[in-house]
Amino acid sequence: MRRPLIAGNWKMNLRRESGAALARTIVQLRSPKADIAVCPPFVYLEKVADVLRGSTVELGAQNASQFDDGAYTGEVSCEMLVELGCRYVIVGHSERRTVLGETDEIVNAKVLKALAAGLRPIVCVGEHLAERESGQTFAVVRRQFERSLAGLSADQMKQIVIAYEPIWAIGTGKVATPKQAQEVHADLRNQVENRYNSAIAQQSIILYGGSVKPDNAAELMGQPDIDGALVGGASLTAATFLAIVDACH
Repeated sequence: MRRPLIAGNWKMNLRRESGAALARTIVQLRSPKADIAVCPPFVYLEKVADVLRGSTVELGAQNASQFDDGAYTGEVSCEMLVELGCRYVIVGHSERRTVLGETDEIVNAKVLKALAAGLRPIVCVGEHLAERESGQTFAVVRRQFERSLAGLSADQMKQIVIAYEPIWAIGTGKVATPKQAQEVHADLRNQVENRYNSAIAQQSIILYGGSVKPDNAAELMGQPDIDGALVGGASLTAATFLAIVDACH
């Protein structure tokens, strides 16, 4: 039985004290129905880590460099994230792919660095609206899966969390229907099985992301292959984020 994961991606929001206050509220949740992670901006990781220490809520980062050390101004390495207490790192989010030009090959390099450092990558895949409307959804997501997760051993794949985030649904208020999301999640699980085996496929955690809110979370996560959510805007207030956690089956 896969245990759900709810990860909050704070993006470039909140401030030092408001982020710490949000984290304090989240760690007070008793007997959650899911594993929980929060991913603050880089500059607040240490502050939030102090709040989370001793709790079951995990710390995650929103990105990492594909390089270890060196003359890479503005970059943050996976080893640095581990030193701050991170357990997860989001890799290949569509905002980094589309706005900052990250390719599948760059995402793959980051995934490998994260795994080597002991982090669990949350690897994002998803299609644009034009690709959805032209019937390319499965081809696009399969290509991203193949290239972004190229070269992983079976043991490494066990540490991967996949997040299906249709780009047309991120921050737009639009949401893939439960049927649309389930179809892509099921296909992703089939891709894992085809590359590795059914055991790894059945234990793989595949999240849905894209305007997840308390009023749609239960129906989405009630689908057989949706194992939780990568939550954006709704993760910025405790009430909405914890309502999504409570919606887990």
